[in-house]
Amino acid sequence: MKNIYQIDSVHSSVQFSVRHLMVSNVRGTFSGVTGTVSYDPDKPTETTIEASIDVNTVNTNDEKRDGHLKSPDFFDVAQYPVIQFKSKRVESGTATEQKVTGDLTLHGVTKEVTLVVDEISEEAKDPWGNTKVGATVKGKLKRSDFGLVWNAPLETGGMLVGDDVKLEFDLQFLKATQSATA
Repeated sequence: MKNIYQIDSVHSSVQFSVRHLMVSNVRGTFSGVTGTVSYDPDKPTETTIEASIDVNTVNTNDEKRDGHLKSPDFFDVAQYPVIQFKSKRVESGTATEQKVTGDLTLHGVTKEVTLVVDEISEEAKDPWGNTKVGATVKGKLKRSDFGLVWNAPLETGGMLVGDDVKLEFDLQFLKATQSATA
């Protein structure tokens, strides 16, 4: 039986971290995550995922830095306000881990990425009778692969902003419908 889940935006976020000054990691979040997952527990490799992130929700706890990230130097939110992901295939790992490969569109560039879905919870009912499930998704990408190349050389060597970006999605889903499939 195929289950349809909607990402619960209020209880979901995307965190990222990137090296800064070659000495520490700067972390940030996106809170505007929406999307749909179609999942059949008997056929997990047939799972499909479509998700969007509102780039305007970027937050690094520094208003000036957030403004720079939204500018044409980085995300260029005026031209590219949404990050999108659409799955192409799912590979079973363990009972609590799957590998999801799909197309990620960021800054007008679409590239294939593989994300690891783990910490998949069992379904649970909230106090209002809604069925919920949660998962943590992790991944890594090179920002230069998506045209995010702004940087500044450091006097001591190296660059101001690292190229590798670590991602972690904490997602909660609301079961929307159930439908029988052939």
